[in-house]
Amino acid sequence: MTRTFVTEAVMLAIYGQLLVPPKPVEYIIPYTTILELYELHATDEHLMNNSADDQHVKIKIGELISYFEEPLNKKKIERALQVPWATSPSIPVGESTRVSIMNAMDTAPYGESFDPVETELLLTSQRVEAPILTDQYELIQRIVESALPVQVYDIDDFDFALEIPILEQP
Repeated sequence: MTRTFVTEAVMLAIYGQLLVPPKPVEYIIPYTTILELYELHATDEHLMNNSADDQHVKIKIGELISYFEEPLNKKKIERALQVPWATSPSIPVGESTRVSIMNAMDTAPYGESFDPVETELLLTSQRVEAPILTDQYELIQRIVESALPVQVYDIDDFDFALEIPILEQP
């Protein structure tokens, strides 16, 4: 059975273990997080504390951008961009890993508590009834404090998230 998670595209570049999970996984990625890849790839700011790690992550971001720009993958993504909330056909990114791109729309239901990308992650999670996977402790904390109707896992708990059953959404 394939597990589904909602995450940002950059998480796949930073955390390589997400691409080689012990079980089949599909990641639903809001399209705006793919656009962020271009910004992160071009920035002179460090994404990681260690220079070698930072260079490695930027190389991986470039590889992910190139992969998404391959003609078949690009066509799948463009297809999803035709309609709000449409999802692209699955794009394989590993033996047991697929990615689907969602044309998420920030409708600002969470006000100032969450930025537009976070809002899209939350809305996508609610729409597909799949947990969010993130490395942002502050985001996890705000989701819990706001008692939002989504599941969220820290990247460090990825293996655990693969093992437990998905809770029914209210």
